[in-house]
Amino acid sequence: MKKNSPTLLAILIIITTVVLLLMYRSPNNIYRPDEKYRAILRAVKAPVLPEKTLSILDFGALGDSVTDCRPAFEKAMQACRELGGARIVVPRGKYFLDGPIHLVSNVCLDLREGAELFFGSNPRSYLPVVRSSWEGTFLYNYSPFIYGYQLKNISIIGKGSIDGRAAEGFAEWADLDDDDQALSREMNYAGTPVEERIFGEGHFLRPQLIQLFECKNVLIEDVMLKDSPFWCLHLLKSENITVRGIRFSAFNKNNDGIDPEYSRNVLIENVQFNNSDDNVAIKAGRDYEGRKTNTPSENIIIRHCRFKGLHAVVIGSEMSSGVRNVFVHDCDHGGYLKRGIYLKSNPDRGGYIRDVYINNLNLGTVEDCFFITSNYHNQGKGFETDIRDIHVNNLHCKEAENAGIVIQGFETKKVRDIYLSNVNIEKAAIGLFMEHAENIVLDNVISGGRVGAPSTAKKTDLQRIEQE
Repeated sequence: MKKNSPTLLAILIIITTVVLLLMYRSPNNIYRPDEKYRAILRAVKAPVLPEKTLSILDFGALGDSVTDCRPAFEKAMQACRELGGARIVVPRGKYFLDGPIHLVSNVCLDLREGAELFFGSNPRSYLPVVRSSWEGTFLYNYSPFIYGYQLKNISIIGKGSIDGRAAEGFAEWADLDDDDQALSREMNYAGTPVEERIFGEGHFLRPQLIQLFECKNVLIEDVMLKDSPFWCLHLLKSENITVRGIRFSAFNKNNDGIDPEYSRNVLIENVQFNNSDDNVAIKAGRDYEGRKTNTPSENIIIRHCRFKGLHAVVIGSEMSSGVRNVFVHDCDHGGYLKRGIYLKSNPDRGGYIRDVYINNLNLGTVEDCFFITSNYHNQGKGFETDIRDIHVNNLHCKEAENAGIVIQGFETKKVRDIYLSNVNIEKAAIGLFMEHAENIVLDNVISGGRVGAPSTAKKTDLQRIEQE
């Protein structure tokens, strides 16, 4: 055979290809595909802040905690619209609003240190209903406290705070919303036109603290979010979003911190979470409507955050349009967490979760450290979720009081291609549980403590052998 014959060349090409594939699949090369990561960072660009500055005081607002400042914010937003954009400065003080703030394009809401916006609890003040979404279903509902729809170049910045003061208001509806929750889901499954899904007066679906719906070019920076009636920051069908340096103090039921849903190109960094529910919950619609919408949540980076609350990072359970290209890296815990990483779906959802990369995550004592389930709430049928290509590297956990690593697929759709490397869960009641899973690759994984060299045979061993 000649040295450079076509046959030899073909063999060399095949061998080289196989080696490269193995290198890519090896644990040291899969955790952060650098080009994909860099592409997301290139796509996320915070909006340029407007040069024109307006003071909310010039529109009649008083930071005396008594005066209704909603009319002042409405006038300021109108002035911003007429100017083609402006920064609305809110100086130190307590500003009461008997109703929502509706943002406009090209606005920067600048809450200076010591400034606090807080909202009234009269439900009628949040009417008329606006186009919104509730737990993955589009509908019309009470207005979120701060609301933006089909806007661009939106900024909410500053060291001030946004306080829903909802504990003795809307938050109490958490015990009254079962019928409306069920009705919204029935409308979803039946394909009821969204214009007919009206949940205003006489209904009990709690509004979000902040919802940005079909918005582009968003910056949320430094502000404190408190006491939300429902989810704190809902990023719905929006793109090019930067959430940086914000803080939370939110302990009502369903007080998720940040919920990107049907959204893309999102950067979440340097956030201090303190929530009674999920810190970050990535969603993409519920069931029939989510599959029909076919708009995945994708290209999301979560980095340099401190987690405290129910769960650190969740994908699901409403994710029927799919979730992909999620990076979580260099994050720590700032207090108690029930679970660290939690991927959850069930056979009603469909869709997929794939291309998730976890790197350098430090957790304390949790109930479960890393948990994947395709059978959330043990319900549903016919639309199993495809969960695959999940990569975890450098995960440390002090203790998992229930389970260190759980991977639960479904009988007819296995969870597959899960790669865990350099994982150290120091103590765990259950180290590892896997069911309906395939191609699970473990490299240098400790779950439940280290094991030393095996002991040698002892006299007691021999005695037991004879006795038993």
